Amino acid sequence: MMRISLILSGMFVLLGSSGGFAHPGIHEGKTPILFAPTLFGAYSLGSGDFSFQSVPGWCQLPESRPLGNTHGGIVRDEKGNIYFNTDTTKSILVYSEDGKFVRSFADKYPAVHGMLLRKEKGEEYIYAAHLAGKQVVKFRLDGTVVWTLGLPKESGKYEDNPGAYNPTAVTVGPNDHLYIADGYGRNWIHEYTQERKYVRSFGGTGDDPGKFRTCHGMAVDERGEKPCLLVCDRENRRLQRFDFSGNLIDVPITGLRRPCAVSFFGDHVAVAELEGRVAILDKEFKIVTLLGDNENRAHWANNGVKPEDWIDGIFTAPHSCCFDDKGNLYVMDWNASGRISKLKKK
Repeated sequence: MMRISLILSGMFVLLGSSGGFAHPGIHEGKTPILFAPTLFGAYSLGSGDFSFQSVPGWCQLPESRPLGNTHGGIVRDEKGNIYFNTDTTKSILVYSEDGKFVRSFADKYPAVHGMLLRKEKGEEYIYAAHLAGKQVVKFRLDGTVVWTLGLPKESGKYEDNPGAYNPTAVTVGPNDHLYIADGYGRNWIHEYTQERKYVRSFGGTGDDPGKFRTCHGMAVDERGEKPCLLVCDRENRRLQRFDFSGNLIDVPITGLRRPCAVSFFGDHVAVAELEGRVAILDKEFKIVTLLGDNENRAHWANNGVKPEDWIDGIFTAPHSCCFDDKGNLYVMDWNASGRISKLKKK
């Protein structure tokens, strides 16, 4: 059982208000202004090699810049900067390791969903599943757009309704091919070459192994003898593994709480579960420890939990997570006000 110990109690100050937003919808209307907490709570959580202490107030907000609905991903660059996105025109925000705002970019691309940060020929890029634009965008870290890739017409999966395509994740395999998950659409994963030439689609909607009910997030798993594609099959509450030709390898774990995204640290993987916790799994996909397990089921997968009801070290709707090279873990809750947490590895 997860152990949580209070070190210092805290409170939050909120100006403005917000209602709930139906997942996977896009946050519309006015964004509440959330100011940094005035007094913070710090907690210990996890166990063994994956013991953490929460870092209260890590995500300090710059003046006049409300965070906004967090419904995306988190990535980290070589300098240690943390990138995450919101559904506002701030889009992708950059923070230092100590939680200070650095800059924002991609203002013309609000509502980015999943992201991948990848180094290619000495330069780092962000691949982003732009949910609102129904496309994938490749950015330089200065915000310059390298290319965009829209509806996979060649797949033949959307001829009756092109609007059904709603990409949630993108990753790049060791073959440099792109893999794009239509997680909020028809549950196909589409493969393209790096030159954006269509190769194939696999998956589709269903409960059988190899099918999906919301192929939400995915990543390349390099821990085994051969790299593979690890997919969060959210509404089937499981993870699935595929080779890079789209063939199912296995279903290594079931019974999760709606897994949304994964992040690797050595032989372990963190799984952001929308129903109020983050699970750490070992190489055999056995649970090592659970983080931030929320006993209040009314908060699970609830976009409208207000900041005054947050408890430091307890999650409401983990939507993404990201390890840094020290094993510290950053977690995004799907939240209308916007919530990013840092857990410092002990």
